[in-house]
Amino acid sequence: MLLQIILHTPKWVFAVFALLLWIGCRQLLTGRVSLAKVTVMPIAMTGLSLAGVISAFGDSPGALLGWAVAAAALVLLVLQQPLRATTRYDRAAREFHVAGSAVPLVLMMGIFFTKYAVGVSLAMHPELRQQASFAVAIPMLYGAFSGIFAGRAVRLWKLAIRTDAMAVQARAA
Repeated sequence: MLLQIILHTPKWVFAVFALLLWIGCRQLLTGRVSLAKVTVMPIAMTGLSLAGVISAFGDSPGALLGWAVAAAALVLLVLQQPLRATTRYDRAAREFHVAGSAVPLVLMMGIFFTKYAVGVSLAMHPELRQQASFAVAIPMLYGAFSGIFAGRAVRLWKLAIRTDAMAVQARAA
């Protein structure tokens, strides 16, 4: 049965998987990341996450609310965690120096495999859309992924804002 599922998977799905895997693996390395990339990645992953909710449950208010609640809760939770001590913002270059992390890879794969598994499950058992536990758990899982991505980006934006403010204060003094 697994072979049949894979054989009936559109080819573009494998391309998306490879792209996300490549992007995620690059995040394992210490390096520099631009302010724009810090902003775009969570937006893209949130879009993919919301697309997963909408493709599975339409514009169901309950599903969207579950997604939003989980996303907000995880943003708040991530914001409580400090950045690594080695994280720096270069104001002139408008980029961050960040340590490598497996978190982005895990999140991207989590969203991808959740969307894939939900798509397969719903294709085989469309009645799952009507099961309350499924209709609550899946949007909340997508929301959790989005919240972690967004919270990590907000932490970096806060560092950039603090760094800019300190530079302005230093010039004023």
